[in-house]
Amino acid sequence: MTTTPAQQENTTCVYCTIPEILERAIWKDDLVWAFPTNIPITEGHTLISPRRCVKTLADLTDAERLAILSCADRIMVALRSAYGAEGFNCVWNQEKLAGQSVPHFHLHIIPRKEGDTGLLGYDPRSMLYRTGDREPTAEEVLAVVTKTIQDTLPE
Repeated sequence: MTTTPAQQENTTCVYCTIPEILERAIWKDDLVWAFPTNIPITEGHTLISPRRCVKTLADLTDAERLAILSCADRIMVALRSAYGAEGFNCVWNQEKLAGQSVPHFHLHIIPRKEGDTGLLGYDPRSMLYRTGDREPTAEEVLAVVTKTIQDTLPE
């Protein structure tokens, strides 16, 4: 895989500089590329990343965002066929506190099927879904949260 001028300028990003990662490209176009992670949660775990080296979702252009989602659709079709995936965890970690270890935006596409055990100890479902240890929030409180966020939305 050839690098873009932006990648050639970035000498610290592993996605931009390590030949083994660059050679792992499953699919690429001018804006994004997809490659298998070297530390998969389940077989077929794929990362989708912009070709341009940017750290966060906010740094992506609208075209890059659309290209990432379009690529995700293609990869999920392939993972259904290749690995019998029945569902997917699609997630990105943003900033170090949230688990981002590579400062180059990447969307994880994690294929899931009945009986897999690939998320032991780090299951996004355990933090996203109510596991019985969290009480539902009252509607009045949610109304305040809604208003607070709406009042701070950028124009």
